[in-house]
Amino acid sequence: MTEQLQKFLDIATEAALAGGAVLLSYLGKLEDIQEKGSPGNLVTEADKGAEAAIVKVIQRHLPDHGLLTEESGELGDTSSKYLWAIDPLDGTTNYTHQLPICACSVALLIDGVPSVGVVFNPFSNELFQAAKGLGATLNRQAIEVSQTTSLASSLLVTGFAYDRRETPDNNYAEFCYMCHLSQGVRRLGSAALDLCFVACGRFDGYWERGLSPWDLAAGVIIVEEAGGKVTAYDSSPLQIKSGRLLASNAQLHDRLSEALVNTPPLSNWVGKLATGNS
Repeated sequence: MTEQLQKFLDIATEAALAGGAVLLSYLGKLEDIQEKGSPGNLVTEADKGAEAAIVKVIQRHLPDHGLLTEESGELGDTSSKYLWAIDPLDGTTNYTHQLPICACSVALLIDGVPSVGVVFNPFSNELFQAAKGLGATLNRQAIEVSQTTSLASSLLVTGFAYDRRETPDNNYAEFCYMCHLSQGVRRLGSAALDLCFVACGRFDGYWERGLSPWDLAAGVIIVEEAGGKVTAYDSSPLQIKSGRLLASNAQLHDRLSEALVNTPPLSNWVGKLATGNS
């Protein structure tokens, strides 16, 4: 199984690098930026071109595998035990503004479990890789999560879903609450990179809702193989299709989970903090 996973990891890497080359070629040259679904949910010719390059690599090597892609949806036999989750450009809004915090994310789920993941940011030339039991690396060097044990000493990261304007379940209260419990909370705009940055110790924890499988699958296995922990908000097992997850260096996980589950409503969290009842 180790040999097979290494083969899949090599293919995922080839695919992510091919997608990254397309993203580099389009940067600053976009002519077709469109919205899809919710306001702010953008798609460009770079997304589509990178996805085509990634899919071509995987289908050439593994024609019997299924694919779940952000732009094209389901391709091939998606009932297969091998399902690739592909986000050709995670951080499209950043990309359209030429903010180089974005990446290609390529993952393989085996029987629904993230087992291989590659995230490549071609602008920083950072390549994150992992496969179950094989560890996690950044540019071929082993990485591990941080050793931070205190929430008050932690640096966290999160994001906001495209439907945040329409739903009260919008992460605003959690963001404010965590800002007061930690050293700070960042918002980078790329779930795949947020997870990778937890994996290499740049962040101590990450949570978000409203994600799709292609947003998080690669990052999940990278965090786990770097020694971190990924679950639902309440520390129950992660359900990929729920789009909601908590990732951390493991040492902070219980405290982060408790804070998320017990976040006061936005209307009264300030008062609770002032009285010390967190």
